[in-house]
Amino acid sequence: MDDGIREKVRILIVDDVEANRFILKNIIVDMGYQPVLAENGVQALKIFPICHPQLILLDVSMPEMDGYEFCKIMKSNADSRDVPIIFISAFDDESDIEKGFSAGGEDYITRPFIPAEIKARIGIHLKLYDTKQKLVESNRKLQMVVSEQLKQIEQEKKAVLYALANVARENSFYDERHLERLQYNCRILAQAMQLCELYEHIISDTFIEALELSAPLCDVGNVAVPIEILKKNSHLTEGEMNIMKTHTTIGAKILQDISATGDYNDFIQVAVDVARYHHENWDGSGYPSGMKGEEIPLSAQIVALVSTYCALTERRTYREPYSQEESLEIMESDAGSKFNVDMFQIFKKIARQLH
Repeated sequence: MDDGIREKVRILIVDDVEANRFILKNIIVDMGYQPVLAENGVQALKIFPICHPQLILLDVSMPEMDGYEFCKIMKSNADSRDVPIIFISAFDDESDIEKGFSAGGEDYITRPFIPAEIKARIGIHLKLYDTKQKLVESNRKLQMVVSEQLKQIEQEKKAVLYALANVARENSFYDERHLERLQYNCRILAQAMQLCELYEHIISDTFIEALELSAPLCDVGNVAVPIEILKKNSHLTEGEMNIMKTHTTIGAKILQDISATGDYNDFIQVAVDVARYHHENWDGSGYPSGMKGEEIPLSAQIVALVSTYCALTERRTYREPYSQEESLEIMESDAGSKFNVDMFQIFKKIARQLH
């Protein structure tokens, strides 16, 4: 143990016999360490959080609280369980020694004291404690580095996903601010729903954050749809429509493949649900699974409603944008068939806050 560590080492001596404390104190001082004295377990418990010793020399037989009980308390506490405890006792029966180890003690020395033995045992356990603390600190630093690297990797993956989402947007002739509006409006609607009795128990702050991150990825599967279909100005044929519909399952697959190599927690599951189910209709007439009503994930319901509004209020190659009033009127006719009626009513109430 280096000199810097030696100067900081404090050893707590817990013994109700003053003579024993005096002898042990001199041994500790002779080793170059700092002794801290306690007359019993109760006093030692009060002293420990103040002095934070690196090792404890503990008598077994003491008034108020014996050594075994004190040791069990120390080993049950996260702040003290790693501090080595050496029992020093006149009890040399095998059952007493076994009881000391069962209580969590690291060593057991019987009296009369042999200074050389005590010094040797203390030296061994301090080295072990020091090595363990260094290992814990190394692991902590390693975890920080790994965590930071994983965080960076996850951010890079999200950047790739958003880049794909932008490619899909451009291929579809969506407005430049389409994804930004979609993201913002989804958050506003989800927050409004959170304040309603009908949804307050199922919409958390975590859900809202995950939804906001996931909404722009709803059409990421469009990167696999032929550009001539995405940019077609007239009605799609049945075959073209079937190809177009695959963007939901393709988008979900892209997101699932990304999640297989990372940890996105709630974000990735919400994103997968949004990508796969945002074209499902309330009455079951949507795709790809024909889900209806509450079978449709709430995140997908919200994105479906908001994306329809954003599409109506944006310019397309084949039409001018509808006004907010016109858009809400069109959507009103689809409430109950495409959209959840209760959700749409909330949406109308917050219309002035929408972008």
